[in-house]
Amino acid sequence: MPEILLDIQHLTHDFRLGRKRTVRAVDDVSFQMQKGEIFGLVGESGSGKSTVAKCVMSILSPSAGKIRYLGVNICDPGQFRSHRKLLQTSRQMIFQDSTSSLNPRMTVAAIISEPLEIHHIRPPRGSLREEAAFQLKCVGLDPGCLDRRPPELSGGQRQRVAIARALSMSPELLVADEPIASLDVSIQAQIINLFRHLQREHGFTFLFIAHDLAVVRYLCDRVGVMLGGKLVEEAPSGELFANPLHPYTQALLSAIPVPDPCRERARTPVIFDSAQFDREGVLTEVLPGHRVLRKGAAS
Repeated sequence: MPEILLDIQHLTHDFRLGRKRTVRAVDDVSFQMQKGEIFGLVGESGSGKSTVAKCVMSILSPSAGKIRYLGVNICDPGQFRSHRKLLQTSRQMIFQDSTSSLNPRMTVAAIISEPLEIHHIRPPRGSLREEAAFQLKCVGLDPGCLDRRPPELSGGQRQRVAIARALSMSPELLVADEPIASLDVSIQAQIINLFRHLQREHGFTFLFIAHDLAVVRYLCDRVGVMLGGKLVEEAPSGELFANPLHPYTQALLSAIPVPDPCRERARTPVIFDSAQFDREGVLTEVLPGHRVLRKGAAS
């Protein structure tokens, strides 16, 4: 039976706006990630994807629910303190905007080796500089970039540096929050292929957050679809794209452009009516591994 690395149960997060008003960004979300898989989380802007990622990485503290990582309830302050080093080193995150996530005053060598210095980890390849050079090579950059700074690099190069920094810790869980959204289309394809190669080579578990369904279909083993803070559908990638069951998922998939102009003109897009969205439904398994948000069903 596959080993569960990440187990999210009834995750809820509210953002407080002033003293009396709150906004629910994530509403009773539950899913699991098996070791070594790539799980894609998709949905429109504001659906709660990034909030889920930040809760998983302990950047935000959930308002309710549990998140178990390697059996540790990271929402429990006592358990978090007891496993602090494990949680800080084996979980790594790649952000959408590499410009703001990399210190512009530091060299690439210093950026990649900084996590090792902070956690007092001996570089596997002898010195911090040699380790940084090795990680750069793994992400397709020349060691000549070691002494350059982020403003001297292109957007794609900066994102590769961010990936190299994350991989320097040999993480078990890598979370990427729309890591290609700000890149040119040609660079996006390179980064996605790099992710696929690195995941196969290192075997880390990968939570990939995106709004580009074509990319998710190519990269991910399983996919969860979010709308208004709720997880409305979850299934293996092939099953979800072949047999979408929730009206919102059907509308999303119908919006993917078809390369053939004749077929594209002949298509009738599915229109999602917000009145169809029942927030009170619960995720129900309708096929093996395929769950859909439905009203009045038992979870």
